[in-house]
Amino acid sequence: MSKLLARSARKRFGQNFLIDMRVIDTILASISPTPTDHVVEIGPGHGAITEGLLASGCNLTMIELDRDLIPQLMANFVSQGVDRCRLINEDVLKVDFRTLSGPLRVVGNLPYNISTPLLFKLLGNGDHFTDIHVMLQKEVVKRICSIPGDPAYGRLGVMIQALAEVEMLIDVPPESFAPAPKVDSGVIRIIPRANLREKINDYAVLERVVKTAFSQRRKTLRNNFKEWIPANELEAVGINPNDRPEIVPVKTFVALANQIAKIEAI
Repeated sequence: MSKLLARSARKRFGQNFLIDMRVIDTILASISPTPTDHVVEIGPGHGAITEGLLASGCNLTMIELDRDLIPQLMANFVSQGVDRCRLINEDVLKVDFRTLSGPLRVVGNLPYNISTPLLFKLLGNGDHFTDIHVMLQKEVVKRICSIPGDPAYGRLGVMIQALAEVEMLIDVPPESFAPAPKVDSGVIRIIPRANLREKINDYAVLERVVKTAFSQRRKTLRNNFKEWIPANELEAVGINPNDRPEIVPVKTFVALANQIAKIEAI
């Protein structure tokens, strides 16, 4: 069976189908869907996770780009789920999630080539989502969940943690997929938090601040910001200008961005 699945995978869609029941069961247990939930499954593939989701009684929306998989998904799940299961055959990056009745819970084995832009798309509509459980490249999971001082701590982790709580759930080895990818994977839980978003005056300014801070991560913040932010503005929010960006907490980057946003608004 795994050989058949591997042969059906399309490289241009970044497909690696999950076949490990231990991992599938762990993902379903982590989500614990209920009949009152509206779950959105991104990239259901051949339905490894879909079956357990539908069995929970939840309302389910599947988003699948590969047209070759649509007939199987329609026959196995949409026709079985009657009015609580639907299928969208579209590029998930083009889907308007606001058209789906929320709050939404998201689950998916994401194509690694679109994982970062997709996460930012979801978090950009964070108030429409309860939580997000997704499979990502393990290196990306570590970057998202990293804390100040970790080698993996950087721009991606800061920007996501500024909007959400994150938690690494399980590691997933290559043999859990067909075909097996060349990298390890991991499942992450992301919970958008309104109280975090409300602390950010201007998200675009925060993006600029964090991008500049990590543009040359081995240099001091004084050097990285010298063309934009004077050292006294760094000190005003508790940043030592001689520090490097990898030791600055997320909340301090937010405080700096808020200060810059106020100055630029004058």
